[in-house]
Amino acid sequence: MIWRRGVTFEAALFVLGALMWGLSSLLINNTGAAPESSQSSQHPRVVATALASYVEQIPGTEVKFEMVSIPAGTFVMGSPVGEPHRSADEGPQHPVTIRAFWMGKAEVTWDEYDKFAFEQGINKRADATRKSNAASEKLADAITRPTPPYADPTFGFGHNGYPAISMTHHAAMEYTRWLSARTGKIYRLPTEAEWEYACRAGGQAAYSFGESPAKLGEYAWYSANANARPHPEEQKKANPWGLNDIEGNVAEWVLDHYDKDYYKNFDPLVPAAGPVLLPTEKEYPYVVRGGSWADDAPGLRCGARRSSTEDWSAQDPQLPQSIWWHTDATFVGFRVVRPVEEQENLKGLKSKVKKLD
Repeated sequence: MIWRRGVTFEAALFVLGALMWGLSSLLINNTGAAPESSQSSQHPRVVATALASYVEQIPGTEVKFEMVSIPAGTFVMGSPVGEPHRSADEGPQHPVTIRAFWMGKAEVTWDEYDKFAFEQGINKRADATRKSNAASEKLADAITRPTPPYADPTFGFGHNGYPAISMTHHAAMEYTRWLSARTGKIYRLPTEAEWEYACRAGGQAAYSFGESPAKLGEYAWYSANANARPHPEEQKKANPWGLNDIEGNVAEWVLDHYDKDYYKNFDPLVPAAGPVLLPTEKEYPYVVRGGSWADDAPGLRCGARRSSTEDWSAQDPQLPQSIWWHTDATFVGFRVVRPVEEQENLKGLKSKVKKLD
């Protein structure tokens, strides 16, 4: 009976918030917001954007990756109480406002990650290019690179065109800092809220394509079709906003520390602006999203959360263990985002993790 009353209270509180938010949305939509999604009774509000997607080339290399434009908007974060396989840490639901940003169309590949992890001196092109990039090259070279991994970091799963795997949260953050220095643009990991907003792509269903997992195999590599391994990128359908493998293939690091009760901190009546549980000097736990080739369908839901643990480095015999590589997280990778206008608490952000002596 106590559980039942708790669920009813949460649902009632959310409905009250949704009504108030809905009323404000009606007023705001008169100023030019895009039409609402039809996937849920609580419609996300997406603001039209003129931002163009683009292709980035890492200076001094032939490596390129595509960045997809993600419009600003407001959505309901978390999973509803009645969603099948919902975990307690996916609620209570709460409205969140997200600024416009660009997101990697695909997860970071080994082709990209190698330039950071294994090539201390990237070959320069022409003298003119070298001179124009001198400042960024100096900054990039000053960033600490990963120590050699204990074992083959690909674990024999594949290299060219495959998502990079098994790096720690610290390593993923340092990659984005290196990439920012190389390109002169701000790149970082997405916040948990940005990731879920992009995955839902204007909808509010369990998956980016709808409530039922029946079509999941068309969009994702997961336990039912992956043959126990990750796969080359962009072989499955993209989500409605053009993001490939946002569900499945490899789970993706986000910026946030993991807290199972984090969503309880938010007002169900007022949209939170760009929430993020900032990383600290602690190595664990951080959030990964999207599920992977090793997960069953429920783990690929847009609202599903997973936290990193020390078990992800269980086979690392080094003392202290590597802050760069996991030995038991072959299902983890990441993708990058670039903010149009960075929020104040993320400016100059860098990993605080340090190797213990």
